[in-house]
Amino acid sequence: MGYVVSGRRSHAYRPLSLKRRAWLTLGAVVLGGGGIVTYAVASPSGDHGATGRAKRPVKVYDLALKGSESGKRELPRTDTQQFSMVGVSWTGAAKRLDGTVQVRTHGLDSGEWSSWQDLELNIDPLEKPGPHVRGASEPLWVGSSDGVQVQVVHKNGTTGSLPKGLEVNLVDPGVVTAAETKSAAAEPAAFVAETSPGATPTDSAEPTDSTAPTDSATPGDGTTVAPTDGQTTTPPAPTDSTPAVTPSDSVPASPSASASPTVPAARPSTVPEPPIVARAGWGADESISPEAPEYNPDVKAVFVHHTDGANDYSCTESASIVRGIYAYHVQVEGWKDIGYNFLVDKCGTVFEGRKGGVDLPVLGAHTYGWNRESTGIAVLGDYTTTSASNAALASIARVAAWKLGQYGADPAGTTQLTAGAGQKNYFGTSFTTGTKYTFQRISGHRDGYNTQCPGGSLYAQLPTIRAWAAGPVQGLKTTTVDGAGLSGSTYYTKGAITVHWTATTPSSLIKNFQLLVDGKVVATTSGTATSAAATLALGGHTVAVRAVHQSGKTATSAALSVMAETTAPTFTTTPRLSLRSGTVNTTAVPVTLGWKATDDKALRYVKLLSPTAATYGATTTSAGSTAKSGTATTWSMRAYDYAGNSRTSSPAFTPVILQESSATKSGSWSTRSSSSYLGGKSYSSASKGASLTWTFTGRSAAWVVSRASTSGQVYVYVDGTKVSTVDLKSAATLYRQAIWTKSWSTSAKHTVKIVLVGTSGRPTVTTDGLVYLK
Repeated sequence: MGYVVSGRRSHAYRPLSLKRRAWLTLGAVVLGGGGIVTYAVASPSGDHGATGRAKRPVKVYDLALKGSESGKRELPRTDTQQFSMVGVSWTGAAKRLDGTVQVRTHGLDSGEWSSWQDLELNIDPLEKPGPHVRGASEPLWVGSSDGVQVQVVHKNGTTGSLPKGLEVNLVDPGVVTAAETKSAAAEPAAFVAETSPGATPTDSAEPTDSTAPTDSATPGDGTTVAPTDGQTTTPPAPTDSTPAVTPSDSVPASPSASASPTVPAARPSTVPEPPIVARAGWGADESISPEAPEYNPDVKAVFVHHTDGANDYSCTESASIVRGIYAYHVQVEGWKDIGYNFLVDKCGTVFEGRKGGVDLPVLGAHTYGWNRESTGIAVLGDYTTTSASNAALASIARVAAWKLGQYGADPAGTTQLTAGAGQKNYFGTSFTTGTKYTFQRISGHRDGYNTQCPGGSLYAQLPTIRAWAAGPVQGLKTTTVDGAGLSGSTYYTKGAITVHWTATTPSSLIKNFQLLVDGKVVATTSGTATSAAATLALGGHTVAVRAVHQSGKTATSAALSVMAETTAPTFTTTPRLSLRSGTVNTTAVPVTLGWKATDDKALRYVKLLSPTAATYGATTTSAGSTAKSGTATTWSMRAYDYAGNSRTSSPAFTPVILQESSATKSGSWSTRSSSSYLGGKSYSSASKGASLTWTFTGRSAAWVVSRASTSGQVYVYVDGTKVSTVDLKSAATLYRQAIWTKSWSTSAKHTVKIVLVGTSGRPTVTTDGLVYLK
């Protein structure tokens, strides 16, 4: 049976029936007494301002597990100060913990317990560890927390023996940079005082190696042991002049040492160095890693890692995460320095890792068996199922291209690495010490060691990183051309154009873009630009965009066909009105607007500008509308071609209503009065042969009548010639109907005469007048 402490403070133990688990548990926020840990809290009277109040040094808490008669491992009821990173370590770097370690933490801000999370145990050993280097899990970033619970689940389903010296290690990264001070001004002014040696509870039957002296004899991987005896030593407080760490204001990386017999000279690279936040910029306490760095002959490959932990961190926390990893590697695991050469956060900020000069081939401790010929880049976060951001990928590509460029290596190529240890990788490939094996220049941690790192999702993104790092620019294509219209496969312009483009390679890896006209460069822009302008001479041209990668490799978009021309369209048929059938009143006479426009290259559309606005396609030549009677109206139309050239035509027309009383009568007609008639009156007749004749000067005419089921037929004569027989019968009674129309190409004098047919059974015709256009 095991026991678990639930909560952070004085909660009682609860017995649980656990057949397959041994539980390790601790509470948080220390109780003074027993020589364990004590607190000092700043008095309000000693307040020296927000800056001083917010500063807090980095702290590491090593909480050992006491043994019991039952062989169970558990933490005593111990409390701890605030922390943001947790891990588990044990005596002996070569030993492994058989099982799965899971932790959950109590959020300082949320006041809630997190879900259980696994600690990564299958981490790289050091190639030649000193005797006091500890075995450990990967550190897990959990954010500001004040409580933790830990449990071990054994692979064989038992509660078998655990490694000696098993500890839960908590890291408080503190607040040490100016940027963090601004965001942490409201944090409590508390720190952990130093304790006497041996104050931390330990299992006397399984002493840890934490009190052993520093081991500097670790030439195999360049790591040494820092004391981890549970003492908390406050590092020198940083000054307010510590540079802020932000993605947009990166601190220059540490300069490399001058050339000497043991320190190589920095080599120039084929690509620019990216912005890198130096160790001072993220608040590294150099006093905890005094050992000098070691150097490789060169850098043949880059191994990509992830650090594990939450991905929802704020990028203002990135420096804290790096400090936490640094403290964990040195003060918990006993390494001489942080293992990674570089670290990258999700916002793309690059941090200097292991000291020795970012431009030098510093020996890291990141990929077991392959550190001697490589550099290691770790992305903050867990990318097992979540893809890394484009900002992070771009920064990895920039660092990899720069480092490999110092040694003339193609980031998209392969290389031969000599195995420094016998082992298998994640894919089951066996390596023999001293034998050469082929690797991608940019590889994942799992390619060299049996680990899931850098996570399945980030590993799947490595081809993208290689392509971005090596060049040429990927996904280059033009999108739009301002100042030009596309017809078919050709753009038409009057001369001035602006070409827009996109590319999938991040702009930080692009040297510049060039706008090409007929193969010649006419404009050069920065790598962040997305457009460029040019003025073309009249005639046909090809236009393309060339992207120059930082490596010098180029990519060119597909060429566009562009025609520069200034000839305006023409109206082969000027806009004109004609009367059409429909209901007539004094404010709305039904008309048809007709036109025809052409262009020497490509007509785009025609716009009606007045009396109303409308746009018509290039093949449209007419549209129905209405016009006000008795008023001259201008019908203005403008034709456009694809180059933007245009021509306008603006004729004016006036519809005129001629009442029936203005006609010359023949035969018997009677007057009818109704508001439904034009002018309130109409003529009606049932006499066969009765007629009305109107004379006018115009270019279109429409006869207006009333229709009903008893309405008869008429003959229509134009200029003395019979042109139509019109039947006015309608199932529904309709008034003011323009039922017969005729138009001419020009305005002239005309006569329109109607003659009653005398239709059997329905001889009556009621006429309401004539409308013509002048």
